[in-house]
Amino acid sequence: MSKLPLLDPADCALILVDEQAGLAFAAGSQDPQILRSNGLAVAKTAVAFDLPVVVSTSASKVYSGPLMPAFREVLKDVTPIERRNMNLWEDDAVRNAITATGKRTLIIAGLLTEACVSFPVLSALSEGYQVYVVADACGGLSPTSHDLALRRMAAAGAVMTSWLQLLLEFQRDWTRHETYEKARAIVVEHGGGYGTGLAYARDMIKPA
Repeated sequence: MSKLPLLDPADCALILVDEQAGLAFAAGSQDPQILRSNGLAVAKTAVAFDLPVVVSTSASKVYSGPLMPAFREVLKDVTPIERRNMNLWEDDAVRNAITATGKRTLIIAGLLTEACVSFPVLSALSEGYQVYVVADACGGLSPTSHDLALRRMAAAGAVMTSWLQLLLEFQRDWTRHETYEKARAIVVEHGGGYGTGLAYARDMIKPA
């Protein structure tokens, strides 16, 4: 079995799927505040490491609403692409935007895991893309259906990861100064006890 290399930000693009309130209301696979926080951490990580970002929305005028304000604030330079198909891979505008990034390694997160996340993941895999699914930044209708969708994607060849692993895999070395402050800030805000520890280290531990 071949061993996948560690991710290099230069090889990756982020596909953020349907971070819309109408769908967030329906996501019951984990606490909604944690799910939102994890999704924002992924978006901020993409910005910090200069990944191209493609954002999709669906039914924004009739049910789901626009891209949530917190995501719009993080992704100020990204215009969401509205689509009709559940599978964004079958929408020419979204597909063309992904192709235009020139990246063959896709990082995917969003809502809902059972359909609008899993369908493009399976489609991209079938066309030879390497796909990483940020599992804790995806929300499904229930824990069971979310888990089953993750299992199906993994069985097809997608690699499951978490937002924190993604960020640390990109950073890899806390002496990497060009991204240190941004990466640290993301962990402090979204990383629970780990973030608290980083904040404590800066505030309390003084160099000799």
